[in-house]
Amino acid sequence: MNIILFDTSSRSTLFPLTLTKAIADLRFGILTVKERWQKLTGEEIFVLTEGYLQVLYPPINTGDCIFIDASVIPAKELVKQILKLNIDESIGNEAGLVAGRTSIKTVPVLSDIAAMFLSSIQVANVTRFLSPSDFFKLNDEMIRFDFSIVTKSRISFDTNDTVHAKKTTQIFVEEGATVDFSILNASTGPIYIGKNATIMEGCSIRGPFSLGEGATLKMGTKVYGASTLGPYCTGGGEIKNSVMMGFSNKGHDGYLGDSVIGEWCNMGAGTSNSNVKNTGGTVSLWNYKEQQYKAVGVKCGVIMGDYSRTAINTSINTGTVIGVCCNVFSVGLTPKFIPDFSWGFNAATYEFEKALKDIENWKKMKNKSVTVPETQILKHIFDESKK
Repeated sequence: MNIILFDTSSRSTLFPLTLTKAIADLRFGILTVKERWQKLTGEEIFVLTEGYLQVLYPPINTGDCIFIDASVIPAKELVKQILKLNIDESIGNEAGLVAGRTSIKTVPVLSDIAAMFLSSIQVANVTRFLSPSDFFKLNDEMIRFDFSIVTKSRISFDTNDTVHAKKTTQIFVEEGATVDFSILNASTGPIYIGKNATIMEGCSIRGPFSLGEGATLKMGTKVYGASTLGPYCTGGGEIKNSVMMGFSNKGHDGYLGDSVIGEWCNMGAGTSNSNVKNTGGTVSLWNYKEQQYKAVGVKCGVIMGDYSRTAINTSINTGTVIGVCCNVFSVGLTPKFIPDFSWGFNAATYEFEKALKDIENWKKMKNKSVTVPETQILKHIFDESKK
């Protein structure tokens, strides 16, 4: 049996985070969506997304397949129900298909999937993430959920005697991780420290918190609960209720709160974001799909697409959306929306070849390089941004 995570129309409500990847590759909690479903089902996971992104993913096997809406958040009872589906059975709710099982001879296009399951068993209490802000809003819940499945029946490596830890049963340290002269307080939620991660001296951490494989917290970092730093990220300064998906840097003093940062981003020294309006009123966030601002609650900092960077001392406005591959610099607060491939604040365009060269430079710092599929995807986004 193959499990296929498919993108729905909600993908465009998650821009800019899903401009460069399928929903299945988004990370919050400890795991990506794909990693979470793999651990819960024990099955091989395939990804079905928009045509220009499909080059990132292996070919999909045909035969007996379960199709699952990638934006659905997996509760354990829901997973059991999905795995018990018989051929040509499906479940759904008022928002549409949740999951369905069928046998296929060819891989369908996204627009045909719903029509494959005309009648569904209706289920309640299904949660989908439909806005980039959902990733930091749901991160507390997802770190706790992931912690229970990642650490089940496993023994943590010990921290050393320089570490002051509270509620050690809720602290899990993977092999090769280093923690020195720091405070780990898991009384407010679990703390997960990934393989070969480093927590330097003087860090103060309150759970829930996840530090991914090879990631680093620099000296004196303050981390408040419900924060995730994905693989090979660097954290510094003050971080609260935020998600950094992977390979991104916030290595210096400055505040990051109620925010979501994509992959291969860099926040220059002193960069800080506002997460609450001075009026205490509702924050609105730019919605790519509807081309208008949408209310997201009282707190929201910055949503930053992959490959974007800020200059030193950048002051990011409340509820700011920064697109893919932006070089953010100028005087004063940022605009509330900075489109893909922006150069500065003033509607100048980041030239594609220069942008690609700069991305390559940043990737080399972490022993990576730009792949041909990534180049194709970035060119597609660049061409679309000119429209």
